[in-house]
Amino acid sequence: MSILHIDSSARLTGSNTRIIGQYLVNALNTKVVHRDLAVNPLPAISAQDLMGVHGSSDEKRDSLNTHLAVSEQLIQELRDADTLVIGAPMYNFGIAASLKHWIDAICRAGVSFKYTEQGPVGLLNIKRVFIITGTGGTPVGSNMDFASGYLAHIFGFLGVKDIFHIDASGSKGTPEVIIESGKKQVDSLLSDTQLSEDLVVA
Repeated sequence: MSILHIDSSARLTGSNTRIIGQYLVNALNTKVVHRDLAVNPLPAISAQDLMGVHGSSDEKRDSLNTHLAVSEQLIQELRDADTLVIGAPMYNFGIAASLKHWIDAICRAGVSFKYTEQGPVGLLNIKRVFIITGTGGTPVGSNMDFASGYLAHIFGFLGVKDIFHIDASGSKGTPEVIIESGKKQVDSLLSDTQLSEDLVVA
């Protein structure tokens, strides 16, 4: 098994999603690639280059080549992993801009997924994703939560079959209570017989 661990919280210390995500990664105890989108944000992209990355443009320019190379690197990180851990704090009811930027870079028709008569089919190696959603008080899964459901949809679109949610919402109480609750959710997930067997096999 190999893990790609994505952090996107702007809070570099004391972040609920960072702490719970690291707890999960430590518990899985295997090879990890960590990408911190807050510490090392992806390069800003122009409208023209964004269209080029997602299109079949034959244009040759340095800026587009740079963004294509970044996209290929990010997609290769996904191909090399079978487990994805996503730390997703909620900002203004949605995901961080840095995480959206990463999603825009990895979702490429013909590269990370393809369209078929049966619908989209993922071309990556990810078997499972753990989504840790942190909020300041918005209940995860409520009609005000446009983060966790969106992420689940994106990864389902990319072909991930097993999607697990960890609720790190502020509605659970103090940071200490939220983190303890998150760790218990991790322990419960990893103690699940079928998931444990899948993780061992992977």
